[in-house]
Amino acid sequence: MLSPTEMLLLLLGVVILVGGKKLPELGSGLGKGISEFKKAISENKPEEDQRQIKETEAKVEDAKPSEPK
Repeated sequence: MLSPTEMLLLLLGVVILVGGKKLPELGSGLGKGISEFKKAISENKPEEDQRQIKETEAKVEDAKPSEPK
């Protein structure tokens, strides 16, 4: 983990490179990107869960011993 001094130097370097006026735009863009990424992951998850459930059910059906008549 970064010490407070290292974080301050890193923040100062970002402000110098990006500029103070562009910093809020950079933060906003980064936040939007992260939220879109999380949304894309959460939308895909139910499809994967359903596929895994079907595969598990198929394995259970195959593993059941046949009952004598």
